[in-house]
Amino acid sequence: MVKASMFGMPGIKRRGGKAFCGLYGDDMIFKLAGEDHERALVLKGAHLFEPMAGRPMKAWVQVPPEHESQYADLARSAEASLGS
Repeated sequence: MVKASMFGMPGIKRRGGKAFCGLYGDDMIFKLAGEDHERALVLKGAHLFEPMAGRPMKAWVQVPPEHESQYADLARSAEASLGS
């Protein structure tokens, strides 16, 4: 994993690969799929990441800091969803 800049914010991506999480203000965003995506969206205050009004990024979920204890698990799930 390497630090990266994505959408003008700090993020993490696989070396030579795609980004899977980032910091947006005080919230974290995660690129998730399937059950992991659904599990993140039901967290209180979580929602689809929408860096531009009216254009949500369907795979990305924005999770507020009150769920910080779940960030590591969400990041692992996000990285795993990228495949090999």
